[in-house]
Amino acid sequence: MAPEHSPAVELEVGSRTVRISNPDRVYFPASGATKLDLARYYLAVGDGIVRALYERPCMLHRYPTGVAGEKVHQKRLPRGAPPWMETVELFFPRFGRTADELCVTELAHVIWAVQMSTVEFHPWNSRRGDTERPDEWRIDLDPMPDCPFDRVRRVAHVAHEVLDELGAVGWPKTSGGSGLHVYVRIPPEHGFADVRRAALAFAREVERRAPDDVTTTWWRRDRDPSLVFVDYNQNARDHTIASAYSVRGTSQATVSTPLRWDEIDDVDPRDCTLHTVPARYAELGDLHAGIDDAVFDLAPLLAWADRDERDGAPAPPDDEE
Repeated sequence: MAPEHSPAVELEVGSRTVRISNPDRVYFPASGATKLDLARYYLAVGDGIVRALYERPCMLHRYPTGVAGEKVHQKRLPRGAPPWMETVELFFPRFGRTADELCVTELAHVIWAVQMSTVEFHPWNSRRGDTERPDEWRIDLDPMPDCPFDRVRRVAHVAHEVLDELGAVGWPKTSGGSGLHVYVRIPPEHGFADVRRAALAFAREVERRAPDDVTTTWWRRDRDPSLVFVDYNQNARDHTIASAYSVRGTSQATVSTPLRWDEIDDVDPRDCTLHTVPARYAELGDLHAGIDDAVFDLAPLLAWADRDERDGAPAPPDDEE
């Protein structure tokens, strides 16, 4: 058994030195991966995780004693940060407060967050230059409790078909759990409300094409537990999901892993872990590397949203579920 307080190690990260305390503390019981293993994982996928988080306000999911213990949802940058850490100030109207959230611009920011027991990185879909105008549309294929993963795969192909018809490039990844995510880069010209409207219009089109597999029903209690919920609400303000290359707080240390579309039918998300993704990354590089060069104008989806609203489609509540 590893000692409770193993000697600290120092990691050279670019021009920074980041101290990792308790490096041998086991964070992931099923795999035996330690805090130092977690830091080394993020070093191995460095360009990818920085690209996924770059200049985005980022909420941290921290596990001070490992993923079997308490989880802390951290909006504010943890205390004791060195002066080279970067933040962006956000306002939260519901609480009437501001928070200075982590804003990653270099890999050392990620590794310091790991030192502060961060496992998961949950960035906003906007950047600090204009936090109120997203530049990323997120398609979250969220399986309900009785939904098999083959159904998620089928829905992903339908989503891909609709994206192709729109002329949009989608960038798929595993969620690190039981679902799939697809990201689309958009120009930062619309507020969160319009991006959410566009996302709902897309979700409804996917539902029309795959009514036996998909639901867009707002309230969880009203959804068929065997279907895939296309969760358009992940585009609402201050809603975040785990970034590409983020490790998840699972005992097996699963990773939200970028995929090629032709891998959808064969991927088992449970195989994408802290232990396996570095070799995949070394072989394939960052499969999301071109995302900033493939920008899609939301105008067609906003036109669909206008049409749906004219036809009487109900608008979901503004409040969170």
